[in-house]
Parts: sequence; C-alpha cells; structure tokens
Amino acid sequence: MSTEPILPGPARALGALLGVPVPEDGVLPLLWHWVYLLDRPAQADLGADGHPVRPGTPPGRRMWAGGRVRTTGELRWGEEATRRSEVLATREKQGRSGPLTFVTVAHRIHQAGRLVVDEEQDIVYRGATTGEAPPADGPEVPPEVGEWALDVTPTLLFRFSALTYNAHRIHYDRDYCRDVEGYPGLLTHGPLQAVAMAEAARARGVAGPLAFEYRLVAPLFDFQGLIASARPGADATATAVRDRSGRRTAAGTLRPG
Repeated sequence: MSTEPILPGPARALGALLGVPVPEDGVLPLLWHWVYLLDRPAQADLGADGHPVRPGTPPGRRMWAGGRVRTTGELRWGEEATRRSEVLATREKQGRSGPLTFVTVAHRIHQAGRLVVDEEQDIVYRGATTGEAPPADGPEVPPEVGEWALDVTPTLLFRFSALTYNAHRIHYDRDYCRDVEGYPGLLTHGPLQAVAMAEAARARGVAGPLAFEYRLVAPLFDFQGLIASARPGADATATAVRDRSGRRTAAGTLRPG
C-alpha cells in the first residue's frame, strides 16, 4: 500500500515533457496517475536490468503487454490518495521465442474515501533470448488529421523513466540494449505509448469517466518515431500508435466509464 498527497509538481512535469496542457482545475487526465504513488525500491534490490528483484518474481526479461484502466471518479491534486496493489493471476504460455509468463497486477487508487482509479496491468516475462530486429523501414507516412507525432529522443525516454521512477535499462542505456538484450535501439515505454493514445483522445475532446483497454503489439524503437491517433465513434474511441512508416505498435479502445 502506498499513500501520499497528490501534488501539482509531477502533473506539471508530465505536461511539460509531452507538450500538452495541464488542467487548471487540478483533475488529472486519464493515466496521469502513473506519475504518482510510485514504488521506490532500494538500489540494492535492483537486478542487472534495472528492475526490482522480489520473491516470487518470474525469471526472464520483463515487458509491458497492456492493461485496462477505469476511472470511477476524479483524482485531483491537493488531497491525499492511497494505492493498493495485488497480483491477480499468473499464466504460462508458449510463444514464438519460447516460454512466456504473464502476470496481471491490480492497482486501485482511493481518494477522499472513494475509488477513483481501478486498473489491471499485464506484464510478460520472457526467456533470455536476443531481441528482435525491426522490420525494414518503408516509405514515411506523414501524420494525418487526428494523429499526433511525438518526437521520441533518448532525452525524452530518459526523462519519462525518471518521472515514473522506472529504472529498466532498455529505455535509456543503449549499450545494454545492444550488447545484452540484442535490440537495435532504445525501446519506447509501453506506458508512454498508452499515455500518447490517451492524450490523442483528450485532444479530440474525449473526457469524463472512462474505461480504457490497450495492448502493445510490436516493439517501438527510439529512431522509429511515435505517432498516436484517436478516432471517436458512436460508442467508443479507437486509439493507436504507429511508427513513421505506418507499422502499428499499440492499440486501444476508450469507452464511457
């Protein structure tokens, strides 16, 4: 369990990082709770990849696979909030590269005596195989109406890691990515892609209590760019992230909560 006051500083830092507006009324937009109520393990508890090593943690390399978030109230700064977390399920699967362990973790945030964020995160652990190379670049596909291009640089990835207290080295240590995990570049965070989808929807006027389901479908490297989209429909808003050549790396659906 984690309890702390929700202060405006982290929200303003996230807004400045992404170049998006920070609500003047102090009500946090969808997914902005990810810069609050963070785990802050001791340095001695981190493994070689930068992630905490805890009893019961599955072996292998950790990746964010997707999740579901439902806002049932307004999380706002100026008041204390509490987050409670628990492991809901662990599943073993066989993937193309070998065995995979999927872990679903629930996080519930209460403020002023009521549940305001109800979330499940899907994390996958895979064996120590070499990272996959990206597909050959195709012709560049410029952003269309309703798409938002975010300039992904090593500095942006490092600052997002710092803001979310994420020490996973695949996001900021290029030598580690190349020499240990076999990737051709820095990996763009799954949560950053999810936030980009949510922000693309907010820019299109999608607001209020929301239910957001999203998944990461392919690796996105820093040199490939990030273009998020949101297309409101009659009953739901379809969101996605693609790279500059049009290859989709994340997808999501937003519905009224």
